[in-house]
Amino acid sequence: PESPPPLLSVDVTGLVSQFARSFVLIFPVYVLGYLGLSFSWVLIALCGLFWIRRHRGGKSSRLGRALAFLEDEEEAVRLSVSSADLPAWVHFPDTERAEWLNKTVKQMWPFICQFIEKLFRETIEPAVRGANNHLSTFSFTKIDIGHQPLRINGVKVYTENVDKRQIILDLQISFVGNCEIDLEIKRYFCRAGVKSIQIHGTMRVILEPLIGDMPLIGALSLFFLRKPLLEINWTGLTNLLDVPGLNGLSDTIILDIISNYLVLPNRITVPLVSEVQIAQLRFPIPKGVLRIHFIEAQDLEGKDTYLKGIVKGKSDPYGIIRVGNQIFQSKVIKENLNPKWNEVYEALVYEHPGQELEIELFDEDPDKDDFLGSLMIDLIEVEKERLLDEWFTLDEVSKGKLHLKLEWLTLMPTADNLDKVLTSIRADKDQANDGLSSALLILYLDSARNLPSGKKINSNPNPLVLLSVGHKAQESKIRYKTNEPVWEENFTFFVHNPKRQDLEVEVRDEQHQCSLGNFKLPLSQLLESEDLTMHQRFHLSNSGPNSTINMKIALRVLSLEKQARSPDHQHSAQVKRPSVSKDARKSSFKPQVPVLPTPDPNKPVPASPVTDSDKKTDTADKSQPPNASPQWPTDLSRSSSSLHASNFSCSPSHLSVKEPTPSIASDISLPIATQELRQRLRQLENGTTLGQSPLGQIQLTIRHSSQRNKLIVVVHSCRNLIAFSEEGSDPYVRMYLLPDKRRSGRRKTHVSKKTLNPVFDQMFDFSVSLPEVQRRTLDVAVKNSGGFLSKDKGLLGKVLIPLASEELAKGWTQW
Repeated sequence: PESPPPLLSVDVTGLVSQFARSFVLIFPVYVLGYLGLSFSWVLIALCGLFWIRRHRGGKSSRLGRALAFLEDEEEAVRLSVSSADLPAWVHFPDTERAEWLNKTVKQMWPFICQFIEKLFRETIEPAVRGANNHLSTFSFTKIDIGHQPLRINGVKVYTENVDKRQIILDLQISFVGNCEIDLEIKRYFCRAGVKSIQIHGTMRVILEPLIGDMPLIGALSLFFLRKPLLEINWTGLTNLLDVPGLNGLSDTIILDIISNYLVLPNRITVPLVSEVQIAQLRFPIPKGVLRIHFIEAQDLEGKDTYLKGIVKGKSDPYGIIRVGNQIFQSKVIKENLNPKWNEVYEALVYEHPGQELEIELFDEDPDKDDFLGSLMIDLIEVEKERLLDEWFTLDEVSKGKLHLKLEWLTLMPTADNLDKVLTSIRADKDQANDGLSSALLILYLDSARNLPSGKKINSNPNPLVLLSVGHKAQESKIRYKTNEPVWEENFTFFVHNPKRQDLEVEVRDEQHQCSLGNFKLPLSQLLESEDLTMHQRFHLSNSGPNSTINMKIALRVLSLEKQARSPDHQHSAQVKRPSVSKDARKSSFKPQVPVLPTPDPNKPVPASPVTDSDKKTDTADKSQPPNASPQWPTDLSRSSSSLHASNFSCSPSHLSVKEPTPSIASDISLPIATQELRQRLRQLENGTTLGQSPLGQIQLTIRHSSQRNKLIVVVHSCRNLIAFSEEGSDPYVRMYLLPDKRRSGRRKTHVSKKTLNPVFDQMFDFSVSLPEVQRRTLDVAVKNSGGFLSKDKGLLGKVLIPLASEELAKGWTQW
């Protein structure tokens, strides 16, 4: 076998060159001192040298710009102006200027401002007042949107691959407003506001259906293809949100609010004729599902360097995959220029044209991750080919290739080939909630009627709906102070095996944290329905006598229809070249997403999409027998949550859990902690620490008190934790009862200083009934506290404990 290449290589030529430059700079100073001359001669010589270089450089740059302008006028303009500042019609030949539209918007702007002010005062202000008793005196004191109108930098009209009964336009919008929006809460003498807002993004406008009567257009749909760029300048008490660290957080929260209404798949639909089915237009069925096999890369650039670049190392590559608003992140492969990920992701495609597959590779570093290349693939080509398995050359870098396998899955309204699909993904033998998806569940949550009043009699609840399929859960928005809420929301779930899985629906009162009713629907009933669809009012159990919830539920089988091609047919996905600079694109997409590792590289498991518009909780994906031997990761890139929970004998089922969490390797960035973790994993590989946990263990007592109607958790102690420093760690335990991850639902122990075997002996409780707690999961994490502004904070390990046990009332104590 060939010997592996050395990890480090010394650039001898660069070393000699740097030594020669240093000698040339130092030698004249030595000569001046040897001859006893004044140091002023050195300053005079340096000033003369700088003046000559600046004069020559200015002449050379002017001459170069003139020659470049003669050779390529368009390229010269691109180089002189930042790419991010250029309008869209400069980048794309099929994007047109729309000055006539900007002039129209400018003429209408005073009336648009009147509408926005009316919206704030008549809709937003009453909603905020009714949300909480503390906000009953909330009011807007000043609303001035400013005189600078919204600008449309470019318009693109799609004429190919679209339905003949619709018109699709993409508007590149930009709003830089000197607005003033002031608000106050008189009860607490609190004043705050906004003095300027910037929004930049691509808004899609769909005019459909086209009809033969006036006004010729049935409805108008508006949405952003992806999150827009947002920048806000605060005033008053909210000036604190401009503090570094908080400004990004506040903008992110507001962007999440915008995403819930205006970012795909959410949209605003305005009907122009009464006959149009508004629900069908507002929440259309996805065009298809893209299954992405993120396999491997070759010949990547080595970004890690030592001794100021003299010694060259390798890279720690990982990938960021985007399809519209869905973002995935691969695991990190340490010190490898030819990494193999073997991961699979599944993404919904709502709009094409318009949605592309975007992939960026980065080198993980402690401070700032280095760019390793990018790729953009047109999904129209993938839909035509159905199946692509190719090597793609990376853009914006000198070298590097990426191996992808792309499958376009069609949504079929019949179950004729379901058995074939289940066999192809091995779902007929595996567990019902593991592996690739065979179907997509689409759910339209309309409304509920006659809900009970909750804990307090004659008081209207604040209802929300918790929906779950297997171990994946999503929540609806909260409707305040009503027992007949209207949600009009859409949800989607990837289903592994619809013959074995159920849809669980629970209506909860957010104010009093109690259940208002629930029901369970086996997905096998949908297989027997016409078009795999049910649209009806479902009666709620454990609720009022006439409590119902109105839902439309559709199941679609994911089918890979391979196209019949001639033997000499050549196919290749169309790779789009990036139109904006790397820095401009990275400013709009921060790779701050969880790492989703695959448990077995030989059998990839799809990671759940991280969408910003949905609140998802992926608590577990694969069941494990209680006495199964634990399988530990062999590299530092694996997430702590992919470790198997072992040695549980009292609970009937314990899981190998994959929850979206940052990797242990990225959290433990200190050399001593990383070194110790490597050593423990190496010992485990060699079998010297068989039966022990590389990240340590935690002892818990868990039981449910029926008298108090509470879940009791006693945190006893931990042992064999990772040391964050030479003096040990400062561990504490943090717990959530999933899917509730709000601040009020968090429980924390005290911090034990400088120890790897802390003793806590603290008891915590969660107000939850026994039937409800059996559908929940206990999220337990051990973290290192560190000091104030310390860099030693991080995750020491975590475990997810499913509570679906009949012995929960008796309780158990386990490591």
